[in-house]
Amino acid sequence: MDTGKISSPQGTFIVLAIVLATLTGGTWAIQKLAIERLLFLDAVSAGYSWASYLAQSIPDFEAIAEGAKPSSASMTFFERAQKVGHVFRYKIFDRHGYLRLVSDELTAIGTDTQNLSEHNAAAASVLAMGRPHVIPKEGTAPARPPYFSEAYVPVTIAGRTIAIVEAYVDQTEKRERYYATVLVAGLSLSLLTAFAFCVPAYLWYRRTKEKQRADERLSFLAKHDALTGLLNRNYLAENLNKALTAREGGVIAVHHINIDRFKDFNDAAGHDSGDELIRTVAARLLDIAGGEGIVARLGSDEFAVLQTDAPDHHSVEALAARIVAAMRAPLFVKEHSVDATVSVGVALAPRDGNTAERVLKSAALALHRSKLDGGNCLRVFESSMDVEHQARLNLEKAIRDALVHDRFELYYQPIIARRGERLVGFEALLRLKADDGSFILPARFIPVAEEIGLIGRIGAWVLREACRTAAVWPGHLKVAVNLSAAQFAGGGVRDDVAAVLAETGFPAHRLELEITESLLLDASGNVMAELASLKALGVAIVMDDFGTGYSSLSYLWRFHFDRIKIDRAFMTAFDAGDPSVEKVIHTIVALGRALNMRITVEGIENERQAAFLGGLECDELQGFHYGRPMPAADVAATVLADFRRGTERPGDDDTRRWARGAK
Repeated sequence: MDTGKISSPQGTFIVLAIVLATLTGGTWAIQKLAIERLLFLDAVSAGYSWASYLAQSIPDFEAIAEGAKPSSASMTFFERAQKVGHVFRYKIFDRHGYLRLVSDELTAIGTDTQNLSEHNAAAASVLAMGRPHVIPKEGTAPARPPYFSEAYVPVTIAGRTIAIVEAYVDQTEKRERYYATVLVAGLSLSLLTAFAFCVPAYLWYRRTKEKQRADERLSFLAKHDALTGLLNRNYLAENLNKALTAREGGVIAVHHINIDRFKDFNDAAGHDSGDELIRTVAARLLDIAGGEGIVARLGSDEFAVLQTDAPDHHSVEALAARIVAAMRAPLFVKEHSVDATVSVGVALAPRDGNTAERVLKSAALALHRSKLDGGNCLRVFESSMDVEHQARLNLEKAIRDALVHDRFELYYQPIIARRGERLVGFEALLRLKADDGSFILPARFIPVAEEIGLIGRIGAWVLREACRTAAVWPGHLKVAVNLSAAQFAGGGVRDDVAAVLAETGFPAHRLELEITESLLLDASGNVMAELASLKALGVAIVMDDFGTGYSSLSYLWRFHFDRIKIDRAFMTAFDAGDPSVEKVIHTIVALGRALNMRITVEGIENERQAAFLGGLECDELQGFHYGRPMPAADVAATVLADFRRGTERPGDDDTRRWARGAK
């Protein structure tokens, strides 16, 4: 037996139909038996009534039953009573079942044509069995009614059975009435039965169908991605393992694909548009690679194409190149054109791994290299990527450990006023030591901290530590703290700064917050409002690294910065002899003056650079020429040295007292 078929909803429906048919058929069978029983009882009742009527109306009835010839009075009665009510014919038998009289053969009584020796077994059985006997029959008009019963009943007088009467009872009308009545009752009962059965059965069937669909959906989702219908990561890995096990020749390849800048699009356009972009990319991947491999979605904005029998690595790279090229064509999301490029990382098996886990990891590492190289390109896995990946993991661990165990350090680089070259403050610079005691470059660990989502906590620590340290400096010294664009993503920067100022007691006018132009690339109203609220606290807002990257004059009129910080790259170009650098720096300084913004130049490393800037109208200078970044413990000596270089001026008494205390 195929139990799978029986357990299916179709099989269940057939079973339910059979059960319903059985119940309905059984109901009708019971009704038919009931009608037959009613007709039987009616025939018996009519027979008994007729027999009693005969016995009471004919004085010589017992003698007639014994074979005597009826009297003239009895003959008259017999003739008159040949048909009374529904009894249209009758016979009288003696106690042994021999025929004595037939109602429609009265003229033959006492003649040779009347066969008094005829024995009727049915009549004889009545006395033997002690109960009436009924034989239903169908007749043909006009001799017989359409339906009648021959009812054999005993005639009893004073407790003795003296004869058997066979009454022919016309039950045509009653039978029709019974059937009509029972038909209505039967239909009503059948409908009620069907309703009582079918409604729960239908609900159960629908629930079974829903469960089957749910099971099918679960089975589908166990192997497929719900949004795109593509295979999911687990089932892709299963297919990859099968391909690795069954491999006989050719090349197995995994293309790991990522949509470039998808998060930016999703945040800007909304999750609905993001989902549609995912579906659109999936459809295009199927068009490009569906004929050559298995397309899967690994999660979020990541896809994969599995080639199980590529001829060689050249054909693998050709497919990857077609994927990158095809994705450069505009996609349409909600009837709007979207430029969405992809990065691709390729791993080959068994060269880059002999298990699904290893091959997928190799493809992911190749994709990571593709993203580091700017995206919109493909990279094939190389063994050196493993080393880089491990180094990245070690760096992430070092960042997390430093945050948990307070291993970050702040160094402070002097900021000098151009006029008089006196110390006006320090810039707080974040430092992280490696296990060997050397410093990890900020340009290396800060982007990683941003990627893993820890820059907010690190930035809060930097701000608090810098303000706590600077709070004990002389009152004329300020501290500058860099803010990452990632810190503004979640909002609440103003509240964080206000909380730190309140906690440390550091005056707001001595705090400068430096932001980069990248924050203003997509500067929304929220960012501008956040900057305005920060400025309202009394802190200074500085545009850092001005003149490189995405510089735009629109930033300067959209928000009034307190200070512009000219990037160190200009000083490097100045030393290299670039003839246009001096003009550009003059222009930036003039622009700042025109907008009432103070100007700081950083990256000054020698006397020639300092001499050039001495002739400009910039305000502050910063670089190795004036002091390298130093730990907080060395700040006191720098402040004291500045005091000794200068002449007496307002505030110097405070400096002297602080410097003595710092010793």
